[in-house]
Amino acid sequence: MSRLSKIFSSLSALSLMFMLGGCNLVVMAPSGDIATQQRDLILISVVLMLLIIVPVMFLIFLFAWRYRHSNTAARYEPDWHHSTRLEVVIWSAPLVIIIALGAVTWISTHKLDPYRPLDRIDANTPISAKVKPLNVEVVAMDWKWLFFYPDLGIATVNELAAPVNAPINFRITATSVMNSFYVPALAGQIYAMPGMETQLHAVINNPGEFDGFSANYSGPGFSGMRFKFHGLSQADFDQWVQKAKSEGTALNTDAYLKLVKPSERNPPQFFASFDNSLFSKILNMCATPGKMCSSDMMMIDMKGGVPGEQGEQNRERLLQESAPIDQFGAPNAAEYFGKDTSASSETAPKAATGDDHSMSGMDMQGMDMSGTKPAQSSNGN
Repeated sequence: MSRLSKIFSSLSALSLMFMLGGCNLVVMAPSGDIATQQRDLILISVVLMLLIIVPVMFLIFLFAWRYRHSNTAARYEPDWHHSTRLEVVIWSAPLVIIIALGAVTWISTHKLDPYRPLDRIDANTPISAKVKPLNVEVVAMDWKWLFFYPDLGIATVNELAAPVNAPINFRITATSVMNSFYVPALAGQIYAMPGMETQLHAVINNPGEFDGFSANYSGPGFSGMRFKFHGLSQADFDQWVQKAKSEGTALNTDAYLKLVKPSERNPPQFFASFDNSLFSKILNMCATPGKMCSSDMMMIDMKGGVPGEQGEQNRERLLQESAPIDQFGAPNAAEYFGKDTSASSETAPKAATGDDHSMSGMDMQGMDMSGTKPAQSSNGN
């Protein structure tokens, strides 16, 4: 029986090796300089920790063998309790490793800050002052990705492209719930949050097609929230832009309102034109006509608010439409898919909306940017 168990264990280990052999270890073999530096940070940290882990594991087996009960030649000193030399070794080695890890962490935290503009293309190529970065505005939706190219006048859904060895400046936000923008071959993941902007600076050094996805669970369509990122030569990138302009349609208000509704596994889509202020409106949660932008409301609150009826009207304009998904991650089908859809969750309670009684008594508190005391609310209370 024990022999069969050993054979089974050996076969299990062998099958595991074959399965791991088919894995795409993109994090450890990236194609972008930022991701490469992050890979190096992982390797350096692992090596530093192994400097103490490997000797400790070796000594465990060595002591167990040397001082086993049957080894009568081993020294037996039951009254031994202290060795200054041993204490120095035990404490100094981990201390040196901790100092080294701290130094590496401090340097990399600032050097790999996603908000920090790039200063190099790769380890051997600094960025020239004449190089113009590619600006891309990223919007996480339910459950798809919308990319704006403000300098090129095009937009895409679930497809992203950039020239090789050209710096890329990402501005990232979301329309509803929090997601995480992640292209493992390019750089680390960055959160996409509604009403907030995050940034990422990166560069792709090798041509190819790479996977991008959301690394933060955001509802039932999360598993299909993926896109392709293409690293292209400048000539191929220019052709890709022309393809988007020739095949794409206009991303006007009506097209956006249809696009923003929850949908799953959307195929790539191109838009040949769009309103240049659309990303700003999405960021300030006022892309829907008639909604007040949060930036406008904050400006009003900073000035002390607007009392009376006008303040109440501003409050109503600021309230957003009902959440695209409820608290259980199921779509609010009646609002977004029609009353006859089978995607609704009949038993789960819906997320609170601006018309809910639990929200009706809440005041829209102002924001005092000086940090001293809250400003007057815009409804005069």
